[in-house]
Amino acid sequence: MAHATFDIPSSQNITRTTLANGITLLVYENWSAQSVNLYGTLQAGKLYEAPDTPELASMTATMLMRGTQTHDFTALHEALESIGADLELTASVHNVVITGKALAEDLQVLLTLLSDMLRAPTFPEVWLTQLKAQLQTSINYALQDTRYMAERTFRDALYPPTHPQHSPLDRTLAYLPQVTREDLQAFHARCYGAQGMILAIVGAVKTQEAVALVERTLGDWHNPAQDAPRVAPVVTPPETTRRLFTPIAGKTQNDISMGTLGPTRRDPAYTACMLANSILGEFGMMGRVGHVIREEAGMAYYAYTRLEGGESQGTWQLNAGVAPHNVDQAITLARDEFARLTQELVDEEELADNQSYFVGRLPLRLENNNGIASVLEAMERYGLGLDYLRDYRDIIYSVTREDVRAAAQMYLNPDALIISVAGSEGA
Repeated sequence: MAHATFDIPSSQNITRTTLANGITLLVYENWSAQSVNLYGTLQAGKLYEAPDTPELASMTATMLMRGTQTHDFTALHEALESIGADLELTASVHNVVITGKALAEDLQVLLTLLSDMLRAPTFPEVWLTQLKAQLQTSINYALQDTRYMAERTFRDALYPPTHPQHSPLDRTLAYLPQVTREDLQAFHARCYGAQGMILAIVGAVKTQEAVALVERTLGDWHNPAQDAPRVAPVVTPPETTRRLFTPIAGKTQNDISMGTLGPTRRDPAYTACMLANSILGEFGMMGRVGHVIREEAGMAYYAYTRLEGGESQGTWQLNAGVAPHNVDQAITLARDEFARLTQELVDEEELADNQSYFVGRLPLRLENNNGIASVLEAMERYGLGLDYLRDYRDIIYSVTREDVRAAAQMYLNPDALIISVAGSEGA
């Protein structure tokens, strides 16, 4: 094959280009298959909506695929289906996430359609009405979902009302009927633009051709009214433990979400926290909490921990599903494991096993174009550098037992947690 690639994406084979309008483009050639993937972000997530307009960012992103000035809904989707391509835009807390896939020969078509959606949406009234009904239905389902409600209540208690992660369902239900097409148009006009946009392209395409195609389709996109980048408010972790209960009639299982604030992805302690979380509630059959609560005590349908990490403070939390009469004991066992992680050094073998697990699963994340593209975008967004993947093994194995304990002590106070339970009364 004339187009040789290195085993690991790095500064040797990733081309980074910044367009004049502010788009950062990362291109990695991969000729193992004749396809190409896009993965990108632009700064138009929940962080850019007002607290009294929940779901506005998400609805705007969804409606971009419902019609443009040159393609109505049917024409837009026929254009994608006719070449077997996929394109999707979804809103997260900070960004709108772009994912796309097509044959390499159809990259120009994919980018042209993406440009059309981003720059010239029409927000058809008929599709907005349908979307509002769909959201209403999904919320009604969520209100009966013990797992969802436990976590929703946990987040609303952990984050203040001014934070984009605080979004009570009653506020959303009150706002939905009021949303207008003009609201979406105004949000789009204010938030969508090329400044701060990151786009990764991975696949069977020459770098120069990919850069030229992005220049041609998106290079002249300018929005002088685009909002300046925003930063989420800094949140103070809880100082004492607070327990909340959400009753949901007719349920035989109660769900628990408990935890606190974790680090941002840029925090120097993030890697140590990531390994600490794996030991606590991820590795094997969900780490220590899974072993103690699920296997030894036999009381959980599932039990695991999750560390989010991101542009702002995410959560470090445990999620578990238990019978109502086992809720208190499950919480006690989980808090004991939180405390043990902060007080004792993890076993050398336990740390080594988890380090091997993280290093060993990296090739699986890079086994397809979409996985590579998403990692490249994250490397750019979090300032990890183009050689992050090349150095990944050394980064993971540089973490010591003392680092793991110090990271847990920094963030995981077992005496200052938000504990949210949803389900049957009397738990």
